[in-house]
Amino acid sequence: MAHFPEFVSAGEALTDLIVTDPQQQHWLSVTGGSTWNVARTMAALGLPSAFAGAISRDVFGDALWRATEAAGLDTRFTQRLDKAPLLAVVHRLDPPTYFFIGDDSADLHFDAALLPDGWRTHCRWLHFGGISLAREPLASKLVALAREAKAAGIGISFDPNYRRLMDERYDPTLRAMTALADVVKVSEEDLVGLFRHDDTVASFAQLREFNPAARFLYTKGAEGASLHIGAGSWQVAAPAVQVQDTVGAGDASIAAFVHSLLREAGRTPLQHLQCAVAAGAAACLGAGATPPSLAQIAELMAAMD
Repeated sequence: MAHFPEFVSAGEALTDLIVTDPQQQHWLSVTGGSTWNVARTMAALGLPSAFAGAISRDVFGDALWRATEAAGLDTRFTQRLDKAPLLAVVHRLDPPTYFFIGDDSADLHFDAALLPDGWRTHCRWLHFGGISLAREPLASKLVALAREAKAAGIGISFDPNYRRLMDERYDPTLRAMTALADVVKVSEEDLVGLFRHDDTVASFAQLREFNPAARFLYTKGAEGASLHIGAGSWQVAAPAVQVQDTVGAGDASIAAFVHSLLREAGRTPLQHLQCAVAAGAAACLGAGATPPSLAQIAELMAAMD
């Protein structure tokens, strides 16, 4: 490949092991990871993209590698190591209850110095988020990468995507990544978990204080989302769709929002927000983390006018 991706999502790709029976004897293996899903969605929207991270060389890593290739991602950015896989064990579905298995797993050994020479010159946007920023030593490597990208003039988006391992030790990372980001995506569930109380209004205000200049995409599930830029704010209701499930909806919304910024720079803030909400709704039409198409997004956006 002589070309380089315009968009790179850095973080974790993992395997979800999902229980399929009450006796917990049968499990479904599904490729996943929030940052990996964002890269896949961006590629599906037609932007040359890559996932920057490390995966194992076993059967779980093989499945992720095949899915990465199938998504059309630039595989030069995905490193394969002789280390254990990162697994998310979902042992109860209602409500979803899970834990992670990944001591000394491949993802933690990602090395940004091994990325292709010259990639920063061509990259327009870097995305960060997920549990990768709560797992050392990977987290420190990614924050350093974000700082380097910021200095190089590359756009940055950040979606914390709260998980229970993000306790008070995550607070400095939350502040640092929010301060570096041009776009921050956050949900009500994220705010409750990250700030460890139920006053989401106060939490959102505190988050914005970390970087008043950033665009904040605040997703609210079936209620839609709002966009906040300085003193301006916009609200969009979610379109009515036949929901298969909501897996990957948040990843689709941030990917579509950034895609809109990069490819449709003449749009108004409201139109960028509509694109994000439409993408999140479109992702709910299929089972699992199903990237929406541009046609699906356009159809749902048209219904919002």
